[in-house]
Amino acid sequence: MEVSAHIVVSGLVQGVGYRYFALNRAHQFGLNGLVRNLSDGNVEVFAEGEKSAVEAFISELRIGPRAAHVSDLEVAWGAADHRYNGFFIE
Repeated sequence: MEVSAHIVVSGLVQGVGYRYFALNRAHQFGLNGLVRNLSDGNVEVFAEGEKSAVEAFISELRIGPRAAHVSDLEVAWGAADHRYNGFFIE
């Protein structure tokens, strides 16, 4: 079953390669979507794909790259609407 997830990641997640980490993992799991920095210091991620792949992706996002420190991760689930073709950094 395909799903979408809107994810907001808090902590030390900007300036540490977090977006590139997310991009790499999204490609690894075959997901579509995007990742971007927010003005409040958080990182926002939209991901679509098979539910098990999105869940595995979220597990990786909770860890992040070596230099990051994730303090919180909020997920809002929804139905996949196929608005993304590939995964990219915005």
